[in-house]
Amino acid sequence: MNDNLYAAILSRLEHAGVFHMPLDAEESLTHAAEQLGFAVFRINLSGVRNKHGLLLAIGKALAFPDGFGHNWDALLDYLADLGWQPAEGYLVILEHCDGIHGHAEADFVQALQIFETAANEWREQGIPFWCFVDMQADGINWLSDIA
Repeated sequence: MNDNLYAAILSRLEHAGVFHMPLDAEESLTHAAEQLGFAVFRINLSGVRNKHGLLLAIGKALAFPDGFGHNWDALLDYLADLGWQPAEGYLVILEHCDGIHGHAEADFVQALQIFETAANEWREQGIPFWCFVDMQADGINWLSDIA
C-alpha cells in the first residue's frame, strides 16, 4: 500500500484500534500518520520479557510524565490522556513483539486490550488512536489485519 492509502485508512476514526502490522508497512504508516499531524511512537520490545519491562518500555517511548504507576490502571490512564503529547491523532507501533508474546503472553495480551480500550476512549473524543503490532507469531486470534 502507498502512503496515500494509509493516510485514508488512518483518518477513518471509526476503524481506529489495535491491528497486526502489515508486512513492510512501518515506513509508509509512519509517513502517512505524520502527514495527518499524528504523534508517532515506536516502542521497541525486542528485549522485553515481562510486565515490568513492558510497562517501562511503553512509558519511556511515550514520555509518560513522572508519577506513572507502572500498573495496568495507570497505563490506561496515561494512554487515554496524552495531554503532554497533543496531536491530531496517535500512531503507536509495537516493534519486535514475539519475545514478550512468547515469555509473558497474558501480560502482552492485557496490554493490547488496554491499547484497544484507549483507542475506544479517544474515538469518543473524535481523535484516532491506532496501535500496530509487529509480530511474526500468529497467537493472538482477535488481532485483526488492517487490510
